[in-house]
Amino acid sequence: MKKIYLFTILISIFYSCNQKNNSNTEIIFHDTHEPKKVNAPFSDAVQVGNLYFLSGQVGMNHTTRKLVDGGIEAETKQTLENIKAVLEHHNMNMNDVVKCTVILSDINDFTAFNKVYKTYFPNKPARTTFAAKGLAVGAKIEIECVAAKTK
Repeated sequence: MKKIYLFTILISIFYSCNQKNNSNTEIIFHDTHEPKKVNAPFSDAVQVGNLYFLSGQVGMNHTTRKLVDGGIEAETKQTLENIKAVLEHHNMNMNDVVKCTVILSDINDFTAFNKVYKTYFPNKPARTTFAAKGLAVGAKIEIECVAAKTK
């Protein structure tokens, strides 16, 4: 619930700021690029101006719809590859990410997660990381991010 509330506040703030500069700004709820997620109750990405708010991704192989084996490092890699796929679908890449929120199921996985994470983000976007119990589908990690399309 907090996540949805914060997301709504962020969209409202960015929408309000953009309205002052551009009265044509609209919110676009993009369809998923994953055929098996077409009936999901959320959008993979919501666009407000040049900002893209990506829904959280977990280490699920979207072909098999199962979490990858191999623990936190394998799940982190798959999570980031899933984010990369959403970005590429919208003609962006990992360098366009400006903010990530990372949720770990166990804070003790922080070092192992970070080892993989930093190989995907040489630009070092802003980040918040915390641990919470009970991530979707039993995942060890979930990452959501905001990207800015500059092209």
